[in-house]
Amino acid sequence: MSTRLLPLIKTFGLFDGVVFFIRRIFKKDGSYYSSRYHSKIHLRNKYADKITFKQVFLEGQYNFDIPFTPTTIIDGGANIGLASVYFSHRYPSASIVAVEPNQENFEMLEKNIESFSKVKAKNGGIWNDNKNLVIVNTQDYDNSFMVEEVETATPESIPAFSIASIMQEQKWATIDLLKLDIEGSEKEVFEKNYESWLPHTKMIIVEVHDHMRKGAAKSVFAATNKYNFSFSMNHENLIFTNLDF
Repeated sequence: MSTRLLPLIKTFGLFDGVVFFIRRIFKKDGSYYSSRYHSKIHLRNKYADKITFKQVFLEGQYNFDIPFTPTTIIDGGANIGLASVYFSHRYPSASIVAVEPNQENFEMLEKNIESFSKVKAKNGGIWNDNKNLVIVNTQDYDNSFMVEEVETATPESIPAFSIASIMQEQKWATIDLLKLDIEGSEKEVFEKNYESWLPHTKMIIVEVHDHMRKGAAKSVFAATNKYNFSFSMNHENLIFTNLDF
């Protein structure tokens, strides 16, 4: 019990941590209020939600030193919005764009960011151009949806958003923090059309998925090696820091 309760207390405080623990035992889904985050955290009774919650809040997937205070953040592959909630709480002045392709996840994302006015949600996929995508593995876990490009829009397709277009839309000169957990699409994102945004990005947090899309890691390293990035790792993520800033 202590292995599950103590991390909750550490993250959310004694009272909220205990309430959270008890409610998760007897009620597997629903809303959990955090006074520390001044918001409700909405979770479904799904394996992926439990794993994402554990990674973000209890294991500290993004809790590492960032040598500056980010004010512009893209959360690519936002899932149900927990990373956006974490970043918005940690950096309250930051403007965040959260992008998620799956409609059901997106609806949960919108609920989870209700208390965070500086987070903007976009239903679609991160790609190297503003085209059309479809989810190709709709029966898989809710945190592992893959997309591929299609020629024309269909009722099943979703919009693709390039990182450059998000910067232009938000009128950002730089991206302070680019978090990408996009289930293999990092291959396409770093394969072409990155010249307009990559040198203007201060830090990248990316999980590569070569097992889902062969050549993904090669694409990421080939693109970042053209610029002055240092490299480290934290949990499952590769971290690239732009030394020109």
